[in-house]
Amino acid sequence: MNVLGIETTCDETAASVVMPGEDGRGRILSNEVLSQIAEHAAYGGVVPEIAARAHVEVLDRLVARALDRAGMSLSQVDGIAVAAGPGLIGGVLIGLVTAKTLSLVARKPLVAVNHLEAHALTARLTDGIGFPYLLLLASGGHTQLVAVKGVGDYVRLGTTVDDAIGEAFDKVAKLLGLGYPGGPEVERMAETGNPERFALPRPMLGRREPNFSLSGLKTALRIEAERLAPLSSADVADLCAGFQAAVVDVVVDRVRVALREFGSIAGHPTALVAAGGVAANGAIRRALTTQANEAGLAFVAPPLSLCGDNGAMIAWAGIERLRLGLVDDLTAPARARWPFAEAAASA
Repeated sequence: MNVLGIETTCDETAASVVMPGEDGRGRILSNEVLSQIAEHAAYGGVVPEIAARAHVEVLDRLVARALDRAGMSLSQVDGIAVAAGPGLIGGVLIGLVTAKTLSLVARKPLVAVNHLEAHALTARLTDGIGFPYLLLLASGGHTQLVAVKGVGDYVRLGTTVDDAIGEAFDKVAKLLGLGYPGGPEVERMAETGNPERFALPRPMLGRREPNFSLSGLKTALRIEAERLAPLSSADVADLCAGFQAAVVDVVVDRVRVALREFGSIAGHPTALVAAGGVAANGAIRRALTTQANEAGLAFVAPPLSLCGDNGAMIAWAGIERLRLGLVDDLTAPARARWPFAEAAASA
């Protein structure tokens, strides 16, 4: 089964061809990604109109390149999967209309994939892990702890009540005058900073429900930055280190609570999984690796190239759904909002 995956929900245009391997993992035959970071950097964030225009300009050529790199024609794929949301609606529409057109012309089944579900299933693409597992999903404006019981079978254990982790990193970077995208810049500065210089709060620490809240941490950092202004490079590094250390402590505590709840909902987890762009953060990966080891679990996170948005995860989610006979017709809608818990709605 060869599936073409298309991703255009934000500021990466991506196309990939994936097939299942005999070991339960996926084989990525091609994975083409064009980033728009340069186009959005001057604005300090993604501009939806610019993103949509960029997708239009390159998507057809990127799909052709993905097929060429995989050594096949459109007629040789067994299905076409596309991220139908959640995301910036202009970009989502471009990917979805393209996929529908290819599906109609080539007479191939269409799979409208929830972008968050694709992140959630990436650990099965890369490591072939079995269900159920505990997932920390931190992608864009989303931060959730989810019991992944099966394809389309998800129980949300916790979420953020205000800022997502990725949003908080980006806002801190902007506050401190760092570059875009903000998360990697904060991590880079934190490497040389003193994480103990500032007494920053750890919101929600010790709470019984595994939810997140990061607005108070962000506000506390802003107050410190305003008190010290103008900031030296050492000040910025220390603020970044303190902020990142606080986020790590919160993540570890919230995951610990979620692990306690997991058994009564889904049994014993096979692994602790992190997915989404924030899963590329080295400090968070190291802390979760230690936590998983202490709990007697495997820790699984995608390679850095698959943490961000990409077509391979969309293609793999398409494979997972096609195996179950879950296909969509040409009326499948583009969705700016598509809660993870509703990812099975088209089943």
